[in-house]
Amino acid sequence: MPQLNPSPWFMIFMLSWLTLLMLTLTKIMNYTTPNEPTLTNAKKHKTESWNWPW
Repeated sequence: MPQLNPSPWFMIFMLSWLTLLMLTLTKIMNYTTPNEPTLTNAKKHKTESWNWPW
């Protein structure tokens, strides 16, 4: 039964998956994130406490 012998098709299967993964990973890694990280010297908002009249 030749279908049980993994020698002829297993290497083709592994190489095709490796190629597919490498192509998709390079395409995915080329995307930039839509929300760029804020700089450390960014202006901080002034927060004030509330003075409740009770």
